[in-house]
Amino acid sequence: MPAPDAASRTIAPIITVSAARIDADAVTAALSGSGTVGALVTFTGYCRDEGGRLKALELEHYPGMAEKQIAKIVQDAARRWPILGAAAIHRHGLIMPGEEIVFVACTSAHRGAAFAAASFLMDFMKTSAPFWKREHLVDGTVGGWVEAKDTDEAAADRWHRL
Repeated sequence: MPAPDAASRTIAPIITVSAARIDADAVTAALSGSGTVGALVTFTGYCRDEGGRLKALELEHYPGMAEKQIAKIVQDAARRWPILGAAAIHRHGLIMPGEEIVFVACTSAHRGAAFAAASFLMDFMKTSAPFWKREHLVDGTVGGWVEAKDTDEAAADRWHRL
């Protein structure tokens, strides 16, 4: 019997934008159940308290477009690296310090592809997926919309040079 081709061993990407907490264990279980997976790399981004001044972080997104953009980023990663599965989950709504904001996971036969693809996903989700952040401070004020960081843009730009 011939070996299955690479496409038949891949897992459909898990792409979610939701206000619900992220169940990383369930996602990693869904991605790692195949005997072809040799590496699973995850990243979880958390809401920081910004030195005790942040009460919550409000995240807004462009419904429908955010999911499409994330799917495109996952497809781009799959074209660059031999990943077997990927998850890209982003929350919206009010997020408290210590709660997760984003979760990315990639599986591959080998660690190099999984690490690179996960890093790529995170870099481009930070810079090209339509999400906006606003700080709610412990003193009761609501800050302005948080500007993108030059370091995030630089991280994404490095992939254009590879």
